[in-house]
Amino acid sequence: MRLTGSQTWVFESKPAIIGASAVVGPEEGQGPLAGDFDFVYDNLEIDEKTWEKAERKLMEHASALALTHAGISRADLQFFIGGDLMNQIISSTFAARRIGAPYLGVFGACSTSMESLALAALIVDAGGADYALAGTASHNCTVEKQFRYPTEYGAQKPLTAQYTITGSGTAVVSSRAGGPRVTHATIGRIQDLGVKDPFNMGAAMAPAAADTIVAHFRDTGRVPEDYDLIVTGDLASVGHSIVLDLLNRAGVTMSETVLNDCGLMIYDRDKQPFAMAGGSGCGCSAVVTYGHILKKIKKGELNRVLVVATGALLSPLSYQQGESIPCIAHAVALESEEAKA
Repeated sequence: MRLTGSQTWVFESKPAIIGASAVVGPEEGQGPLAGDFDFVYDNLEIDEKTWEKAERKLMEHASALALTHAGISRADLQFFIGGDLMNQIISSTFAARRIGAPYLGVFGACSTSMESLALAALIVDAGGADYALAGTASHNCTVEKQFRYPTEYGAQKPLTAQYTITGSGTAVVSSRAGGPRVTHATIGRIQDLGVKDPFNMGAAMAPAAADTIVAHFRDTGRVPEDYDLIVTGDLASVGHSIVLDLLNRAGVTMSETVLNDCGLMIYDRDKQPFAMAGGSGCGCSAVVTYGHILKKIKKGELNRVLVVATGALLSPLSYQQGESIPCIAHAVALESEEAKA
């Protein structure tokens, strides 16, 4: 690994994602990406007695499938890097108990999917492991209960609100060939423009996404046209329009045919109006990336993709005390095995 510019790692060996999995709940299984998920549960309970156990089960299931797709066992796995939105990241920590590999717990809110993937690639590229698992999960009911209002409360939400997805995405990163390559990771900086509304995450996170995208192009010398797709984590409809404006102001002209958002891709908001502005949650960019995007890379429909996962680093306590919302975005570049340098 080498550092280029001030924020971007270049992975010289281009570690490969040799196995990945996306496991989702019933609502995500009725969306436009349903055919790209590995397993769809038909109930929000995920056949468990509590929402928290349901979220943990999603991660355990996705992890087991990713290992199967990679053709390795839990005994072969050398590191697990994971995180989620729960206090003390209990979904990942309790899943790590079953996975059994040395564990690094990370928290980047909804940016955790790319934070964990960047760290897994770093470990493998540095020779610290042959196999590292990266992953995250979210559940609509656990997140609503912790950060906003219990589902049973039936609180009315503004149109800027997003719908936390129920799902888990995991990926096995390896030093051996056999899948899409992880070539770069741009580590974001905290951005806070004073937004305090937890029902407007898109507006809060958009500046972080723009800052990281600009940093990626500055550090690498690349331009938007070098990518077939640049996808943000979960800015949804509100944040998506804001990030386009911020990029234009920074001198980065971005076509809407190149820039998309996982929160807009996972639901059909016309047919699924409960999603309001779009999807969000730790699992959002994870299941879209490890389900939909990786499959398109493997089919040759995408050659080079930049995934920019965004996270709002608030807590219930900080919100109640009137704090604004610091946000972060981490970007990871993925390429097909045939991609030219």
